[in-house]
Amino acid sequence: MKILHQLLFTGSILLIILSVGCKSQTATSISKRREKTAFQTASIWKPTIDIRADIAIIYGTSDHDTITFERRVKSWRDKGYTPHFMTGMAWGEYQDYFVGKWDGRTHLDEGQVTQEGDTIWHGKDTPYIVPSENFIKYIQETQIKRAIDAGIDAIYLEEPEFWARAGYSDAFKKEWTNYYGSDWRPQDASAENTFLSNKLKYFLFYRALNKCFTYAKAYGKTKGLDVRCYVPTHSLINYSQWQIISPEASLASLDCVDGYIGQVWTGTSRTPNYYNGVEKERVFETAFLEYGCMESMTAPTNRKVFFLTDPIEDRPRDWQDFKKNYEATFTAELLYPNNENYEVMPWPKRIYEGLYKTSLDSNQKETIPRFYSTQMQVMINALNQMPISKNKVSGAKGISVLMSNSLMFQRTPKPLKGYDDPNFSNFYGLTLPLLKRGIPVNMMHLENVAYPASWKETKLLLMSYTNMKPMQASGHGHIADWVKQGGVLIYAGRDSDPYQNIHQWWNEGENHFETPSADLFTRMHLNRNPHSGMYSYGKGTVYVIRKDPKEFVLTSEGDISFSEIVKKLYEKKAQEGKLIYKNSFYLERGVFDLISVMDEGINDEPYKQQGKLIDLFNPELPILKEKIVYPGQCSFLLDIDRIKEIHKPQVLASASRVYQEKRTAKTYSFVAKSPLNTTNVMRILLPKRPTTITLRNSQGQVLKEMTQSWDTYSKTCLLKFENNPDGIAVVIHW
Repeated sequence: MKILHQLLFTGSILLIILSVGCKSQTATSISKRREKTAFQTASIWKPTIDIRADIAIIYGTSDHDTITFERRVKSWRDKGYTPHFMTGMAWGEYQDYFVGKWDGRTHLDEGQVTQEGDTIWHGKDTPYIVPSENFIKYIQETQIKRAIDAGIDAIYLEEPEFWARAGYSDAFKKEWTNYYGSDWRPQDASAENTFLSNKLKYFLFYRALNKCFTYAKAYGKTKGLDVRCYVPTHSLINYSQWQIISPEASLASLDCVDGYIGQVWTGTSRTPNYYNGVEKERVFETAFLEYGCMESMTAPTNRKVFFLTDPIEDRPRDWQDFKKNYEATFTAELLYPNNENYEVMPWPKRIYEGLYKTSLDSNQKETIPRFYSTQMQVMINALNQMPISKNKVSGAKGISVLMSNSLMFQRTPKPLKGYDDPNFSNFYGLTLPLLKRGIPVNMMHLENVAYPASWKETKLLLMSYTNMKPMQASGHGHIADWVKQGGVLIYAGRDSDPYQNIHQWWNEGENHFETPSADLFTRMHLNRNPHSGMYSYGKGTVYVIRKDPKEFVLTSEGDISFSEIVKKLYEKKAQEGKLIYKNSFYLERGVFDLISVMDEGINDEPYKQQGKLIDLFNPELPILKEKIVYPGQCSFLLDIDRIKEIHKPQVLASASRVYQEKRTAKTYSFVAKSPLNTTNVMRILLPKRPTTITLRNSQGQVLKEMTQSWDTYSKTCLLKFENNPDGIAVVIHW
């Protein structure tokens, strides 16, 4: 038997050595079969950024010296990745268009221009664009066509962004005349002009994406390709707060749009907001709402969405800052158990090779520390196996907040007379008082209320027309029908802002409503302008609060009365049971536990989780019997007791992706791949303490530098060694 074991052991080594140096068939089949994890890069393949996701999204068609776009695509395809293509919709390396090399005419006059006459630039000779018909043709012919000719069947046109402060260029004035059939009006002159200007900005990128994606699908068919089209975009929450206009939810109903990338990360989620009269960053809470916003856009229309998070951000910070806030956004994205698709990072070259401050008070810079790259790789490799779950995040279910694309239309560089919404507080006034009490509030898009799936789990709906206006009357019919069938609606707003009086559907033609809410109330057989209080309609309930939502968060304890109303209606009218307040969120998702404990909550109690746990936010992957999570912290754990096939040898957590697993009665072998210049740490479940562990590189050379330790309680081996994208063959014998 000893000889047989030795032969099996030796044979496993030889089989692994033979396959490590060539393109992994397992990796290739996975990338073709799965499109679960992705990253975007403008770089050719490099060993230092080979992060082993399923998809490499190649950015831009630009050629740099001898490195052509096609060569970049091939370099990633040859390493087993499925290549997709991404480029900017509002900006990009389009200097040939702007300086006249493409069609012989300069187009710098198509940039977005502010009231002061300044062009808003994204880079040298690259303004943010007013997307003309000519520019659409340029994107089709120079970007989309070339990508499809390279065999790519997924196109991403990212960040269709029109700044609220723009709208004064001749190009925009021309589009105004074509769209409205009247002379251009300066948006700063009135609320109506602002609304109309931003509505046009919204339409221009809606038109651009519709035409570009329609072209992509048609051209793809001529090449025998079924081209998928995605929009990488910030959340509606972030664009509204940053005063940017984009098509957002309306795109989800277009046949030519297959989905989105939800661009949520530290840079968006750390935007300060108000709660309890205090203005500060609330990264976890904001991220949770942003991801919820993206899910609300896509789930009712069955569109795919990749949730993005970024281990760093655009603005330079220190590594500890990056780590803390990355954990917060990462936890927030995983608290949505119905999504399993992720862009694990953008720009790996920036992450692995960029220089950032070693600490907040230091001017010294360094590349990513090993502790952080190891932790980060453990996290992104967990995403490769993250399951959809039927479990729900802890907290009362069924409370939703209505939102609309028109949230972007009332945003202005300077407050208009009669209207001010500091830090987007009319939105956060309806959401943060609930979130801070441990209620996982849902988002609902007004653009999607015609889809039955939008209403699936909503028992109590919060809405306001203070900071948004309904684009069509039809949504009111769906809301009224839902209330009639037993829904509970809370409407908060004074309805006194100047946008109530703009010329729109509610006061045009046969409609003579002073406000859009008057149409909704009339449909529910109420007075056009009901006072604060509770009303009945059919089997349902309407509660009117004559305060703007911002009043709930701009002052200390301003949300107490509001939260009491929500609690009373939830328990007595929605009859959903007791509304329990807490300071934390918890979700069991397969073998993973997600925990977030908020500060500013109802108390300062920590959350305690017990089990046979691996701490995945700790690069040492320690085994714990109990994890204590304090306010302001998040945790990502793996519970070993929930592992399926607990007696089967397997890698539980790793800072590398594992391929070519093989098992015999006495051995377990695999190949581990991850970027060069990073350290791998692995927690491996085994039947017994290993007697030997052998590592070999792709040339078959034995590697001596490794550390290992055995944990009897969990029956796991902790193994550490240096990563290599060509693969490290590991054979464990017991």
